Amino acid sequence: MPVKIVHVNTARGYRGGERQTELLIRGLASRGVCQALVTRRGAPLAARLRDVAVEIREVAGGPLSVARAARDASLVHVHEGRSVYAAFLRSLLSGTPYVITRRVNNPIREHWFAHQAYRRAARVAAVAPQVAEIVRAYDAAIRLCVVHSGSSGLPVDPSKSAAIRASLEGKFVVGHVGALDNDQKGQEFIIAVARELAGSHPDVLFMLVGGGADEAMLKAAADGLPNVTFTGFVENVGDYLAAFDVFILPSNREGIGSILFDAMEQGLPVVASRVGGVPDIVHHEENGLLIDPASPAQLRDAILHLKANPDLCAAYGRRGKELAKDFTGEAMWRKYLALYESILGRLA
Repeated sequence: MPVKIVHVNTARGYRGGERQTELLIRGLASRGVCQALVTRRGAPLAARLRDVAVEIREVAGGPLSVARAARDASLVHVHEGRSVYAAFLRSLLSGTPYVITRRVNNPIREHWFAHQAYRRAARVAAVAPQVAEIVRAYDAAIRLCVVHSGSSGLPVDPSKSAAIRASLEGKFVVGHVGALDNDQKGQEFIIAVARELAGSHPDVLFMLVGGGADEAMLKAAADGLPNVTFTGFVENVGDYLAAFDVFILPSNREGIGSILFDAMEQGLPVVASRVGGVPDIVHHEENGLLIDPASPAQLRDAILHLKANPDLCAAYGRRGKELAKDFTGEAMWRKYLALYESILGRLA
């Protein structure tokens, strides 16, 4: 019987963690690794992987259903925190080793059961050193490593990107891509800056690409502003990134903010909050500018500074593009393959 990696991601939506799960599965499939994906019934991730040689197992999402679906795994890889206890249960029942990817920089729940589940993992892979530090502070007995997220290698259709750009009528485009989740992503600060600049800098346009639970709230907050555009969810994210002048990520919390790699691949200067693993990839005054979270004044000043200095924008963009070469999707999945083989032996 071949070695089988069973991935678990029971998220209801499709965000950065699901994009990274998809990239990993596609990369491993290219090497012929036998895989299955346990996912929530009807979740977008399953639909996106129908063209890949991976068995899709849709479940209700509870720990028992997930543990049952992973019964033939040689190794379980958990991609979100909800399913850690399912992997723990599977390991107790059958001795199956499991890997946990920790993508967020908030503390793990302080509970005896959580300590046991994380300690039993063959490895907890943090997406950035800053995330690893939080896990280590939680429990020094956890076996840790760092595996950075990777860029998505988003395709760009030059004609579509040019059409997007032409529709913006020569504006200086400040772009943001992400789920509209204000508590994490801090999109209210984008709206606040847009409101402040609407009169004084009418040539600056703020474009928010993505959908989410806070879409209605954010649109209401931006009501009447001529300098804010919402695209909703789009498949051709690369075309939009290629049409931006600056990329902003004013998050309150991030594990690493993997969309930053995609922005850097397009040669964009970045303005991002100094949270989680973001400073690991956005180096202040090298490939972008770091600001404090919840600081619209700093966000405004950084945007205007870049707008006033096109040569600086270009220099940051070049350095970011070079840095992004170290954080490709392929680099990520090869590190996970090496991790699996350190636990199980050679897979492919």
